[in-house]
Formats: sequence, C-alpha cells, structure tokens
Amino acid sequence: MSFYGIAGLFISSYLWCTILWNVGSGYDRFDRKEGIVCIFRWGFPGKNRRIFLRLLMKDIQSIRIAVKEDIYARRILVLYMKSEARGPFP
Repeated sequence: MSFYGIAGLFISSYLWCTILWNVGSGYDRFDRKEGIVCIFRWGFPGKNRRIFLRLLMKDIQSIRIAVKEDIYARRILVLYMKSEARGPFP
C-alpha cells in the first residue's frame, strides 16, 4: 500500500508543478503585413524553458485548428509546412 501512496505523491507533485509553472501556455501570432507566424510556449524550467518559433507564412501550406470544449478543454494547432524534399509535413 505504501507503494501506491508514494506513486500518488509523485504524480500529484508533478501535476502541481505543471500548473504552477504554467507549462504549455503561450500565444500564437499571425502577422500578415510582415508575413511572419510566431509561436511562443512555456516549458519546464531549465535550459529550454522558453519555446519560440518564428516562421515565414510563405513556408506554411495550411493551418488546422481543432477545438474540443468539454471538461478537459483541448485546443490543437497544426501547421503544415512546405518541404521540397519530402512534400508537406505537419
């Protein structure tokens, strides 16, 4: 029984740290004037805490946004990029 208690303690501490550090939050910016797409996300503390991508709109083939609103709200952003070697890839 103590194994399940310790496992539950680790899982709950991981989830609380994820909430407190605001992991996964950020913003997406689409600037048509400059032709730039900026994606910013917060990650776990460490070397790569800030995730910032800056892409040119001419390199993006299509954008898919999926929104699922229920108890566990989920928003998914998928960018399909143009690649001459392999074709389009997400």
